[in-house]
Amino acid sequence: MEPFSTLLRTASREQHEEVSSSTFISDLLAHRLGVDAYARYTEQLWFVYGALESGARQLAGDPVAGPFVRPELFRVTELERDLEHLRGPGWRGTADALPATLKYAERITACARTWPAGYIAHHYTRYLGDLSGGQIIRDTAEKTWGFSKKGDGVRFYVFEEIPNPAAFKRTYCALLDAVPGDELERQRIVAECKRAYGLNNEMFEALAEEFPLTA
Repeated sequence: MEPFSTLLRTASREQHEEVSSSTFISDLLAHRLGVDAYARYTEQLWFVYGALESGARQLAGDPVAGPFVRPELFRVTELERDLEHLRGPGWRGTADALPATLKYAERITACARTWPAGYIAHHYTRYLGDLSGGQIIRDTAEKTWGFSKKGDGVRFYVFEEIPNPAAFKRTYCALLDAVPGDELERQRIVAECKRAYGLNNEMFEALAEEFPLTA
């Protein structure tokens, strides 16, 4: 049988590529957007990761999702430091989630409460993406807006407790391969993974509408 980690990656490749090539991210990486757009994106991530990490605390002892609760992955504290740097000490008073972001966070919360295996799909798409493609965004932000290397403003992308990301990803894939469930459940998780990418893409589309390029 094909390893589940391989199935998950290959079956969701199209959706992953749609997210990676979204208009908002493409414009951000091409230096066509200002730091305000980057800050707004960081703000949306705070809501998404708030849902993820609240769910993680609920699922720490769960036999299915529990093994994925790894404190070295947690990002909320880093996002809060970045937002204070980007928006100032009063950032919480103005932070608001886009409707697409709320929809995304609510789905994560629902999975954490009722379907731990579905929660894993969201965990996978976010955290492994941070360890991989997210590093391109960090590099762009440092070069474009002059943030200190791996310092305030880009701490979200810095995993200080994971010195060897490649080894960590191998361990993570082994956890995916060990997720219990029959073929039907595996396909349900794959479908949720695709849904997660779709929700992420809806968030990017909303951000693109908020930050349109002027001709």
